[in-house]
Amino acid sequence: MTPEQQEALEEFRRLRGTDPFGPFVALLKSPTLMTRVSALGEYLRYRSALPPRLSEFVILITAAHWQQQYEWDLHAPIALKAGLTQTILDSLAAGQRPDGLAEDEAALYDFCRAVHAGGHPSAAVHARATTALGEQGVIDAIGICGYYALLAMVLNTGA
Repeated sequence: MTPEQQEALEEFRRLRGTDPFGPFVALLKSPTLMTRVSALGEYLRYRSALPPRLSEFVILITAAHWQQQYEWDLHAPIALKAGLTQTILDSLAAGQRPDGLAEDEAALYDFCRAVHAGGHPSAAVHARATTALGEQGVIDAIGICGYYALLAMVLNTGA
C-alpha cells in the first residue's frame, strides 16, 4: 500500500469506523478520490435534507436503475426499517413505478427517474419535487442519485 493509500485507509476508518467495503475497496486505488467520495457519502447518508425513508428510497431507485445488486442488498433492509414497504421495494426491483406512493415519494420517484433518464426533469416534475422536498431536498436528492450512480459504476465495472 502506498503512503497515500494508507492515509486514505486511516481516514476511512476514522470517518466510518470500519475498513473499506464494497466500492471503497476499488476506490482505494485512487486514495484522494476514495477519501472525498467517502466524505460525500457520509453527508448524503446521514445528514442530507431528506429523512431516512426518502433517502433510502432514492438509493433504491438508483440501485434499481443501475441494476446494482450489492447496493440493493445493503440498502433494502435499511429502507424497510426507515418506513418503506416491501410492496414498494418489490415494484422498484421489478423496474415498475410503485402504486400507492405518498405524495413526497411520488414526487421524488418521478424526479429521480427523470434525473436518471437523462437529467432533464420537466418543469412540472421539478416544481412538484421542490414543493414536496424543498430546494435543499431536491439538490440533496440529485446528490444521492449521483453518488450512488458513481458507486454503481465502480461496482458494475469490476474496477
